[in-house]
Amino acid sequence: MGQKKDLTGSEKSKIVRYLAEGCSSLKIAKLLKRDHRTIKRFIQNSQQGHKKRVEKPRRKITAHELRKVKRAAAKMPLATSLAIFQSCNITGVPKSTRCAILRDMAKVRKAERRPPLNKTHKLKRQDWAKKYLKTDFSKVLWTDEMRVSLDGPDGWARGWIGKGQRVPVRLRCQQGGGGVLVWAGIIKDELVGPFRVEDGVKLNSQSYCQFLEDTFFKQWYRKKSASFKKNMIFMQDNAPSHASKYSTAWLARKGIKEEKLMTWPPCSPDLNPIENLWSIIKCEIYKEGKQYTSLNSVWEAVVAAARNVDGEQIKTLTESMDGRLLSVLAKKGGYIGR
Repeated sequence: MGQKKDLTGSEKSKIVRYLAEGCSSLKIAKLLKRDHRTIKRFIQNSQQGHKKRVEKPRRKITAHELRKVKRAAAKMPLATSLAIFQSCNITGVPKSTRCAILRDMAKVRKAERRPPLNKTHKLKRQDWAKKYLKTDFSKVLWTDEMRVSLDGPDGWARGWIGKGQRVPVRLRCQQGGGGVLVWAGIIKDELVGPFRVEDGVKLNSQSYCQFLEDTFFKQWYRKKSASFKKNMIFMQDNAPSHASKYSTAWLARKGIKEEKLMTWPPCSPDLNPIENLWSIIKCEIYKEGKQYTSLNSVWEAVVAAARNVDGEQIKTLTESMDGRLLSVLAKKGGYIGR
C-alpha cells in the first residue's frame, strides 16, 4: 500500500461513492490500496472547501498605534475589528491579535444561531446528500428570499464599544417600520436578480408563482437556450408558498418537474450557498451600523451591493457544494455551518 503523490479523478470519485455507502476512511484506503493519510487528507480538504491560508507576517503594535486604535473604537461604535484597524491604516495584523488588543479597551457580544435538527431531520439530510453526490452543481440554480429592514438585523447591531463609552442610540421605527423582500438566485458564476417583491404583498402560493412569472421567467429564464433549460435544476427551500401543491403543479407546467426540481431537506439553510450571498450583501448594506429611512433607499443599497459581487465570489459559493455534502455525511446529518 505504497504512498503516492496525488489521487486520480477516478479514485476521488470512488472515495465519494464509498463514503455514501458508509465506508470508513481506513476501509477506503484498503479498497483503493492507497495510504490512509492520503485518503483522510482528501476527505478533510473536501469538507473544508477552502484554499489553504497564506500566513501573513505578524507585526508588533506600537504605543502610538494603540492610541489610534482606541480613538477609532470610540469614533466607530459597533464596527468590526478589521474596520477599526483599517481606519487607522494599520495592516498586516491578524484577527486574533486585533481582538486581543481590543479586549483590553472594549467588549463585544454576539449570539450564535443554528437551525434546530432532530433525528428525522438528520436522516433526511443524509439521504439528500447521498442522492445528489454525483450531481453537476454548476447546473443548479440556488434560490431564496431575504428580507431587509430599515433598522438592520438585530443580531448585527453589535460591535466593539470602548470601556466607559455609552452605547449609541439606534433608530427604531414604530410598528416595525416594514422592510423589503428580495428574491435572487445563483448558478455557476452568475447572479440572477435580485428582484424586489412588491411592497405589501404576502407571498402565498399564487402570489409566489405570479412573482416568478413576472421576474425570473420573463426577465431571465426565457432568454436562455433550450439546452440550458433542459439541463438546469431549480432549487427552492420548503417554505409553504414554495412546496405547496399549487406551486409544484405550476412549476411542472413550466417544465420544472421531477429531476429538474431539487428536493430539499428540512431545516437546512446551511446547505444553500445563496445564504452566504445574503450575508455578503447584508455585511455591505449594514456596515458600520448603517440604517435607512425609506424602503427605496434600502432597496437601492441591496442592488448596489449585489452589483459588487463578482462572478468569482459566486463561483466559489456554488463550487462549495461537494464539500458541503461530504460534511453532512461525515457529521451524520448534523449542522455544518456556512
